[in-house]
Amino acid sequence: MDILITGGTVFASRYTAEYFAKAGHNVFVLNRGTRPQSEGVTHLCGDRHDAAHLLKNRHFDAVIDVTAYCGEDITGLLDSLGDFGAYVMISSSAVYPETLPQPFSEDAPCGPNSIWGDYGTRKLDAENALLERVHDAYILRPPYLYGPMNNVFREAFVFECAEQGLPFYVPQSGGMTLQFFHIRDLCRTVEVILEKRPRQHILNVGDPVSVTVNDWVKLCYGVLGKVPEIRYVPGSVPQRSYFPFYDYDYRLDVSAVQSLLPELTPLDKGLAESWEWFRENRELVVRKPLHEYISENFGGNQ
Repeated sequence: MDILITGGTVFASRYTAEYFAKAGHNVFVLNRGTRPQSEGVTHLCGDRHDAAHLLKNRHFDAVIDVTAYCGEDITGLLDSLGDFGAYVMISSSAVYPETLPQPFSEDAPCGPNSIWGDYGTRKLDAENALLERVHDAYILRPPYLYGPMNNVFREAFVFECAEQGLPFYVPQSGGMTLQFFHIRDLCRTVEVILEKRPRQHILNVGDPVSVTVNDWVKLCYGVLGKVPEIRYVPGSVPQRSYFPFYDYDYRLDVSAVQSLLPELTPLDKGLAESWEWFRENRELVVRKPLHEYISENFGGNQ
């Protein structure tokens, strides 16, 4: 297939571009050319809001939109596109208000989420703008994505602590749960959708089993053959100052997508892949001052 992928230079969009290129498809990536491009793809250098000169006269069998963050992003790209087949947008679980009963199902009402703020409402605007124009588009709502090429300072932070033999500080009792989805499994889901065209067009995606913070930290340390000394931090301390996730315990109902993709990457295997990528690409991770906060406020990291 001829596939257009928006972005193609950082984490989810880059991995997606390389995944489909390695699968034998003709992959075109649309970005402004400010970062190095992957091998095996065709780079269309331009802005998604003004790309008619690049796209209008081309046919794409599929559009995989990884970088739409608001309604204007959708309308800008659609105005530039010529003929295309399937359209798959990567949205977010942030479109569900945190006050709803959990796990969130696809038919739950969407709206503002106080944890994610504008990010969630803008993603929802993008979804609505897409469905107004492309009625048969597919929308995927993942929880936390992880895996190779993840430039967000999440598992990378834990790996650094494990590597240096440091204790790890977790919020309160460490019982908060996290739901993940490996980036390869996201690509596999898109692949199945393009092949089978399922009847349901809005799908939560993610591992059906959540993991506690304590267990996640242990898995990350375990990748390096280490066991963490876990130290617990009271809830009065701002969680994001020393820990890479918000104080937000939520779950997605992913039963609808399980029939399409019943076998997923085990979390320990996925984290091992994350570590192998990180150890060779440290400079690509967007760091946050978590180490510094711990050192200044918890009497050092020793």
